[in-house]
Amino acid sequence: MRHKYATPAIVLSRIPIAEASALITLLTPEIGLVRARAQGVRKPGAKMAGALQTLVACDVQLLRGNHGWRLAGALHTTDWFSKLEESPARKRAGRIAHLLLRLVHEESSESSTILYEIFMEFVATLSRVSELSSSKEEEESFADAAECLAALRILHALGVDAGIIPGVAQTDFTKDVLLAVIKNRSDIILRINKGITASGL
Repeated sequence: MRHKYATPAIVLSRIPIAEASALITLLTPEIGLVRARAQGVRKPGAKMAGALQTLVACDVQLLRGNHGWRLAGALHTTDWFSKLEESPARKRAGRIAHLLLRLVHEESSESSTILYEIFMEFVATLSRVSELSSSKEEEESFADAAECLAALRILHALGVDAGIIPGVAQTDFTKDVLLAVIKNRSDIILRINKGITASGL
């Protein structure tokens, strides 16, 4: 009997395959990056369809077979991801998702918990930047700082940046930390570019 794994996850990408199925790439806190087949998910009224949209946080049930992972169930869990419908926020989250897809090895559990937590807190921050800001211009600056900080923390967690990271914890996206990122944006962008180059990917 195949073992069923239950885990929280973030949908990083969704690629159509076969007639009505999709290949879903998930970031999970324990298994790491997982690519799983979702059978029939593109059919009208498919049960898992809503939970397996790109950039959705969900609880999933995974089965591992001879030909890789298969999704046996998925339930949408985090409402604030829906606030990313606004194009600029979705684009920022999409860029960080793409960075993870580029840098993280499939099924590597190394650093997977912190990468999951960084992404979750980053998206939560994007959904509340308007609460930190007094103008649209300031809101954009905070959103940009959150994106830069998320990228830097991902590179640091993967061992390709050894510099000091603003904040006390890896998931610290407070207003004071974002202001520190805004102040040192040029240096942080330089570190991000160096880290991506150092990764060789």
